[in-house]
Amino acid sequence: MFQHSTIRSAVCQRLTAAAVAFLLAGVGSTHAQQANRQPATASPLITTDPSGLLQTNAPGGSIDSSNPFFQSFGSNGRSCNSCHRQAQGWSITPDELRQRFTKTNGNDPIFALVDGAVSPVADVSSVYARRIAYAMLLSRGVVRIGMPIPANAEFRLTKVDDPYGYASARELSLFRRPLPSTNLIWDTAVMWDGRETAAPFKPPMDAGIDHEDLLESLASQARDAILGHEQAGAAPGAAIIDQIVDFETHLFTAQLSDQDAGQLNHSNGMGGANILAQQRFWIGINDVLGNDPTAEPFDENAMRLFDDWNDPNAQFNHDPGSRARAAVARGQQLFNTLPIAITGVGGLNDATGQAVIHGTCSTCHDSPNIGNHSVALPINIGIADASRRTPDMPLYTLTNYSTGQTVQTTDPGLALRTGKWADIGKFKGPILRGVAARAPYFHNGSAAALGDVVDFYNTRFNINITAQQKHDLVAFLSAL
Repeated sequence: MFQHSTIRSAVCQRLTAAAVAFLLAGVGSTHAQQANRQPATASPLITTDPSGLLQTNAPGGSIDSSNPFFQSFGSNGRSCNSCHRQAQGWSITPDELRQRFTKTNGNDPIFALVDGAVSPVADVSSVYARRIAYAMLLSRGVVRIGMPIPANAEFRLTKVDDPYGYASARELSLFRRPLPSTNLIWDTAVMWDGRETAAPFKPPMDAGIDHEDLLESLASQARDAILGHEQAGAAPGAAIIDQIVDFETHLFTAQLSDQDAGQLNHSNGMGGANILAQQRFWIGINDVLGNDPTAEPFDENAMRLFDDWNDPNAQFNHDPGSRARAAVARGQQLFNTLPIAITGVGGLNDATGQAVIHGTCSTCHDSPNIGNHSVALPINIGIADASRRTPDMPLYTLTNYSTGQTVQTTDPGLALRTGKWADIGKFKGPILRGVAARAPYFHNGSAAALGDVVDFYNTRFNINITAQQKHDLVAFLSAL
């Protein structure tokens, strides 16, 4: 059996038991007192978002803007920061992109034909034309990824319905949200389809800033982004790439304050990036499929940030903040325990041979207090199904060579990397911390707000969530 001390992340290894005890017992109230003494937004590590205040933890207490992360190495003026902005949870949002468009008449570097436009041959000759060309960025915050049907695919493309008139088997147009460039030491696959993952991250390996496979994967992602998104003629040297990866892997981001609940580290709450940076993690931790190398059983109570906020008498409290904190705690409990009959999920039901898996939100979001899956688990929950297609998305009809079976999808997902029929529509689940800052949601930006995310799962799995439960779940997710 592997001992916890041998498989914790590099950050966790630096903590002593006494430090952890102190952290859980008292640091929240200390932070709250400090926040009351000076405006929270005075810190360069704290920004506003629709739910309150977002905090990033970085070395030295500041963002190193001299890092190559903020430099352009290509021909179109883009940098990593073009698509990964601190105030947007180190991703991008349509609201902020529309501001950039208005300020520059659509000439900000992010508005480039490669990956930014609805097709690489779109008309961008005028402001009006650019609004049309960059409509998917402006409405959904998605970039266009061009990928071919793999040569070894078990399927062929038999029909294309592309509203932008470009996609073909040679290059499908895939519209995807830029994933956050923070909290990366807990990634179990790099990119939505895992295509930048250098080697499968499998137990009993550590994950963390000193893990070679993770660093290699992030280095590959940085190089490919510079060559592709930035249109560089050649990738910069290893020293530059290492600086970018070092910068990214030392960022931790989480919601610090909620406009209704107040300071999220108040009264022993464990919100904020400073506490998040101490979170223990290893590949397989609390895995629902039994892959935890410590052999500890799965605990559905994966989220424990706001345990001390449970207040059964909250409805009688005259303090709005206390009632809001109680809603966050109820939402956390629902996330952990609300029964979901999981059916028809490719990569889960078929992989386990169980037509129905009786689970909860934490079945797929099992990494404690982080919210992704602790092993790579690309699954198909139906986001890219034809039934959910909107007119602004391409639709692809794929036909299985062997069986003649057809499926329609707006994005084949993992299947464009593996060529496997069973992988159509599969994507990884993202880390949830700091999620309130980076709407819209899912890989294609199809959920405009967190309430829409709850609605999707409610209808997809027939959960029958009440209005109060939806409110509480959104309150909890907004506090992450």
